[in-house]
Amino acid sequence: MQTIIITGAASGIGQATAKKLASLGWHIGAMDVNEEALNALTTEIGPERCYKIALDISNPEAISSAFAEYVAHAGHLDALFNCAGVLEVGDFASISPAKHQRIIDVNMGGVLHGTLAAFDYLRQRDHARVINMCSASAIYGVPGFASYSASKFFVRGLTEALNIEWQEHGIYVCDIAPPFVNTPMLDDTNSPFIEKLGIHLYADDVASVVVKTLTGKRVHYWVSTQLKILQLLSKWLPSRWARASLKLLAKP
Repeated sequence: MQTIIITGAASGIGQATAKKLASLGWHIGAMDVNEEALNALTTEIGPERCYKIALDISNPEAISSAFAEYVAHAGHLDALFNCAGVLEVGDFASISPAKHQRIIDVNMGGVLHGTLAAFDYLRQRDHARVINMCSASAIYGVPGFASYSASKFFVRGLTEALNIEWQEHGIYVCDIAPPFVNTPMLDDTNSPFIEKLGIHLYADDVASVVVKTLTGKRVHYWVSTQLKILQLLSKWLPSRWARASLKLLAKP
């Protein structure tokens, strides 16, 4: 049986991915800070397909211990989906230092330490995979999402580097970059970007792309036609075009 650890598995994209992969025969190592929601997920999927561990993904020691516990239970690890993330929207100076730090600790630290913790297990398997949750905000820094956007640039850079570096170990590394997705992360979030661009994706849409990454060969999976066009344009048009577009979209 193929196995995968999914961080942030209790809701949104992580939850949708856990359900979809379990239905395809995968065994899920579901990890999240929300233990109550993990219990519900395990009940729905079934304990024979899902092993839950409650943890704070910003804690490196907790990550290492949780990954070891899961592998001891499942016997091996074929894939890792670094999905856990947090978001804080607002003018950069209006957000508290503690909230900025939380974004860094979860969105960057969680991916960094999770990927490191998985390495020794993954390199023992054929066709091992690391899938990182990136974002459309990693194309150009987005006003109102500054720290979040910066954290996703980190994810993109780490993905590109490890896609090359870990090839010799037989580990394929990629990321998934959607625009706004209708998940609890965006509940009660007000932004001119959301008002103007709208939310056209659901968690199941992104989960379907995760399934594709398990057999695909691309480094970046840009989710939605709108984003694919934007990413392509960013390669050929001057950066001032992106800046002007984002400045316009940021206006209330």
